[in-house]
Amino acid sequence: MLQWTKYKSPIPLVLRAGAVAATLAFGLALAGCAPMPPAQQALPQRDLADAQLTASIKLARDGWPDAQWWSAYNDPQLNALMAQALQPQGNAPTLQVAAARIGAAHAALQTARAAQGLDVDFKASANRQRYSATGLFPAPIGGSVYNEATLQLGGTYDFDWWGLHRSQIAAAMGEVHARQAELAQAERSLSAEIAQSYFALQADWAMQANLRQLRDARQALLEDAKRRIAQGVAAIAVQRHAEAALAETGQQIADIDVQAGREREALRALLGADGKALADLKPLPLPESAAALPSSLGIELLARRPDLQAARWRVQASLSRIDAAQAAFYPSLNLTALFGQDSLSLGNLMQAGSRTFFIGPALSLPIFDSGRLQARLGSERNARDAMIAEYNQAIVNAVREVAQEGVSLQGLEREQARRAEAEQADRALLDGAQRRLRAGLADRAAVLDAQAVVLQEQALALQLRERQLNTEVALIRALGGGYRQAPESAPVQVSANAPAPAR
Repeated sequence: MLQWTKYKSPIPLVLRAGAVAATLAFGLALAGCAPMPPAQQALPQRDLADAQLTASIKLARDGWPDAQWWSAYNDPQLNALMAQALQPQGNAPTLQVAAARIGAAHAALQTARAAQGLDVDFKASANRQRYSATGLFPAPIGGSVYNEATLQLGGTYDFDWWGLHRSQIAAAMGEVHARQAELAQAERSLSAEIAQSYFALQADWAMQANLRQLRDARQALLEDAKRRIAQGVAAIAVQRHAEAALAETGQQIADIDVQAGREREALRALLGADGKALADLKPLPLPESAAALPSSLGIELLARRPDLQAARWRVQASLSRIDAAQAAFYPSLNLTALFGQDSLSLGNLMQAGSRTFFIGPALSLPIFDSGRLQARLGSERNARDAMIAEYNQAIVNAVREVAQEGVSLQGLEREQARRAEAEQADRALLDGAQRRLRAGLADRAAVLDAQAVVLQEQALALQLRERQLNTEVALIRALGGGYRQAPESAPVQVSANAPAPAR
């Protein structure tokens, strides 16, 4: 009995001593980790709810653009161009670049997920080796040649105690969301550029038709001047003036032809189409529409503009990268297990006596790596401030773009009203000249002069309407172009009263 007690009592003492040693070793490991620099004050994020428009900016209709905002113009050709450009497998270069970047972000996310949890691999090897007769192994192994074969199944499980891999996955996911928002931004920008280019082309075609009418009118004026000179009722200067006006109109027609050709090629390049594209495109009247501008912006603009969503996601990703950089300061504890067969003879490889196994924890301490870890953490914190600064700048730019386009559109609307009054007055003069001609109180030259003035006024109205359409599209683009953030990609909302984490 005494003998049993003598041999039994040391066992719990050894166990207790081992537990104390393990606890002490773990404490020393934590104490021996690389020192983490204190968190610096992060750059404050701008509150989008305070981003408001000036109260004086008001347009005809209050609201936000729809997702397919171009359909409001009721132009089937424009609708077809948009459908061709925005199709999933389209040839638009800008969308292809954005889609490729999403693919790269997904690959980075898969890489981050693959580093988490259990990692299992299988190894097989065979070699022929002569062992040294004067080395570690004595005879009969030393001095002999053996064939060694190994089959091994191994696995490592990373417990991720400090959230290193979780933070890396969150950062990669944030980058995926940012790239998706960039694709939406590319679609909004492409659709706006296509609409502006299309309207410019239609305006050029309308100008061509107007200038041809003006050329015919000035040709008639020249013929009338020649006839009156032949009758001795007009001076040669009248003919020279008519010839100069006709030559100027011809030059304007040549210039607008070149401009229309350039605009067609620009539109084709936006679509990524071949040389035969746009062959069926026909002139149509410029559409009449009312622009939309919300009475207030606030947080609504954040959900409507994909570039703001991308900037916000990048801020979230930078915070996750800071968490990952901080987790790297702590020890890494993994569990490793190896099972397999090993034999100096290939014939004995699968025997029970050839089996091997190993299982045990692995502890990694960043004791002498403080310089690299601190540099990386500092870099991530600086990158966070840069992302926040870009986000704040994006908010300022968004409100500025909406305000500027809104002011421009208001000015164009006032100018259009004045131009309509001027055109109405010119038409009244033309009607009066025609009535006097029928009554025999005026000559044909007065009617032709009045007709030329009306055509010139119509040309100015076409130019003004093109500017108005381009400004409307620019405003729609500034408002996000009907973009809506997907619910599963909504950014994390942080309460203004919640304490910010030390990052």
